Order: sequence, then C-alpha cells, then structure tokens
Amino acid sequence: MDVLINVFVALHIIGIASLLGGFLTQTKAMGAGTARFGPAMLHGALTMLVTGVALVGLNQADDQPVDNVKIGVKLAVLLVILALVYVKRDEEKVDKGVFAAVGGLTVANIFIATLWT
Repeated sequence: MDVLINVFVALHIIGIASLLGGFLTQTKAMGAGTARFGPAMLHGALTMLVTGVALVGLNQADDQPVDNVKIGVKLAVLLVILALVYVKRDEEKVDKGVFAAVGGLTVANIFIATLWT
C-alpha cells in the first residue's frame, strides 16, 4: 500500500508542478496583460483533484490518520482554482487579477500542504 500511496503523491506533485509552472511561464505576459490559462494549468489542477481524492481514500484504507479539516481547506482552494481556470480557459486574455489569484491560491495550497501540521 505504501508504494501505491507514494505513486499518487508523485502524481499529485506533478499536477501541482504543471499548474504552478503554467502560471510562472505566463508571469511576463501577465504584466503585459496578455496572459492566458494554458491546457497544462487545467490538466494540472484536474490531476491534483483526482490524485488528492485518491490519496485521502488510500490513506484512510491504510488506517493512517487524515486531517479532514486540512483536506477540506485544500479541496476548497483547489475547487476555486479549477473553476477559474476552467471558466477562463478559452479566453485569449485573462484579467491580471484573476490570473494572479490563481497563482496566489496555488502557492497558498502548497503552503497549506507543507506547513499545516
């Protein structure tokens, strides 16, 4: 079970890397007002959602403790990110505030994951 959990943790990290990498590659365009949400950002957020849900289930099945409040907060933040990226995915230009919000929420989710004990 540990190997399976670690595989899903790795996939979860790949998802967040895709989401954050997509944001970081567009920061210069954000300054110019031409940033847009790329497919990598949407796929990264979806990967995080699927692997996160799987991780909670696998950890509970393995009788490991799960902090449901932390998971709930992370899920809420991710759903906001996913909603923003999904709704604005086809627009040629995304408002700076919306784009910055997705980046800020992504970084917040990383800090919640690593610092909340």
